[in-house]
Amino acid sequence: MLAGSTAVAARLRASRRRIYAVMLGTAAVVALVDHVTKWIVASNVPIDTRIWPGAFVSIDHVENSGAAFSLFPQLHWFYLAVALIVSLYIVFSGYRYGTTWYRQVLIGMILGGALSNGVDRLVQGSVVDFIDVHFWPVFNVADSCIVIAIVVLLVLSFIPSSHSPTSSRSSAQS
Repeated sequence: MLAGSTAVAARLRASRRRIYAVMLGTAAVVALVDHVTKWIVASNVPIDTRIWPGAFVSIDHVENSGAAFSLFPQLHWFYLAVALIVSLYIVFSGYRYGTTWYRQVLIGMILGGALSNGVDRLVQGSVVDFIDVHFWPVFNVADSCIVIAIVVLLVLSFIPSSHSPTSSRSSAQS
């Protein structure tokens, strides 16, 4: 065994535990907030009822058995399988992408949204959507977390990291 290799291995395990703690903690918060807000709407607003219709954002209780924008409701099991595959991929490989705390949070947002909507599809056969901005289809907290996280991760992928080999070469040439 190489000198110091146990210390390096211990540091990697601790780092991986921290990454998973942030990702899974974020996922739990997203799922909790999503389910609480869906429960509040489902308990207090009848289906197809709109609250504050003239406001910029209104509450519109919709049961969505399809995918985004209520597309293809007959593919219910396919959407459930996609949520499961995405969730498993994040759980088993997410630590590779969550090298910073904000990436860990963003990946946790995707995981929490996928799990939350997946559980709804499995248990209820549909998802409660309720946030209506009038120029976009009605959505929920899980949907917004997934979309926001993917957009931010895409934007971050175009920003050079200070730790990448290409950015250190370009700064050395200056």
